[in-house]
Amino acid sequence: MLYYKFSDYLKNKYGTKVYKLPVNIASTCPNRDGQISENGCIFCGEEGTGFENLSSGIAVKEQLLKNAAYIGSNYNAQKFIAYFQNYSNTYMPFELFKDYINEACIESMAAIYISTRPDCIEDRYLDFLTKVKSEKDIDILIELGLQTVNYHTLKILNRGHSLAEFIDAAGRIKRYGLDSCAHFIVDLPMDSLDDVIEGAKILSALGINQVKCHSMYILKNTVLGDMYESGGIAPLPMEEYVERLITFLEYLDPGIVIQRLIGRAPEERSLFCNWETSWWKIRDVIEGRMTLEGRFQGKKFNYLGGSALKRFMD
Repeated sequence: MLYYKFSDYLKNKYGTKVYKLPVNIASTCPNRDGQISENGCIFCGEEGTGFENLSSGIAVKEQLLKNAAYIGSNYNAQKFIAYFQNYSNTYMPFELFKDYINEACIESMAAIYISTRPDCIEDRYLDFLTKVKSEKDIDILIELGLQTVNYHTLKILNRGHSLAEFIDAAGRIKRYGLDSCAHFIVDLPMDSLDDVIEGAKILSALGINQVKCHSMYILKNTVLGDMYESGGIAPLPMEEYVERLITFLEYLDPGIVIQRLIGRAPEERSLFCNWETSWWKIRDVIEGRMTLEGRFQGKKFNYLGGSALKRFMD
């Protein structure tokens, strides 16, 4: 196995194909509304990450039923994941958050995935989600935007949090028996290959359950877009992305599920995305190279559990 594919994980866990259904609610972000900053991350567009979502004016249950009917009829699917995708979905009043989550607990939902920031994880919300998981027999996973473990780069990206907040959030989620997923940008020009390796090690040591890997895409009308157009930043070559991604996987715990190897962005708003190459072609390049060179997820996962003592265990 080259890496632990998300599709394999879903089929093994639920016995069938499971499809994600994006949910769009009227959420925002403390890095945009003035709580931390009004500028947001330098790469974030006005619509956040939810460029393929239905309107947030449509009720959660209606969004899910509408998308489930379409996916179900076209792909013969019976199980789904309600994915609260856009902005920071735990950044809202507690009672409103409870209403949204309860509305998503419909019969065909096998799981609820909630995307948010590391500094928006609080015990009261986690306690509620744990009860939902138990009472509704539905899996809960929280996706955390990390992007990099380099705290200097986090400042440049204007993330508004440091590595410490991510470590705290990951630990809280784990203590409550919920699953976690980390978003990681592999080819940030400010980072080195060592930063990428350290990212894999930290995610493994924290017991993160899933990872989403991204390449750096650049949107119009963003700070990053201005930097790109003025020559202040240049994307790394695709070959460098491929090498960094494979190395990241080699150091990553083989039990961590890989939701994706590379992301996407809205073409009409992009200044740069994936070297004008389809995501699946890049995936094929990655998998082909791993096969050719005998590389796989976890090949170098040998650094935890008192690794220095292994010489005395022979």
